[in-house]
Amino acid sequence: MNIIARLLQSEDILVDLKVASKAELFDAVGRHMERVHGLHREWVSQSLSRREKVGSTALGQGVAIPHARVAELNRIQPAYVRIKSPIAFDAPDGAPVSDVLVLLVPKAANEEHLRILAEATRLFSDHDFRQRLRQGGSAAELKRIFEAGL
Repeated sequence: MNIIARLLQSEDILVDLKVASKAELFDAVGRHMERVHGLHREWVSQSLSRREKVGSTALGQGVAIPHARVAELNRIQPAYVRIKSPIAFDAPDGAPVSDVLVLLVPKAANEEHLRILAEATRLFSDHDFRQRLRQGGSAAELKRIFEAGL
């Protein structure tokens, strides 16, 4: 099983989220992380926004991997969000984004963070993997798709 599938829990898979912008997305992720994991909503949202201002985390092909460091974490906390209506994300190909893998990482997770980013890039670069995610229905089904990988 890949690293992302091992870390990603079904409760952190948000299906068909209705947001109209990156700011709304980051706020929704912050609310989710506060409710489910006790993280500070504003800190999560602001950290993701600050990182995004450095440069877009969109890969192209409708995929983005926003990531930020969160001091309160003791392990990497991923969340997968499938956005109901794709949003602008300043992607290199200009395409709007509908598949978002959020990575919240502890301050000291440099090597593991980079391994997960590389794995996520490899997974989401695969057309068939993206199609399976977009066709999946429930969070449990999407979790199984991550577990199956490529």
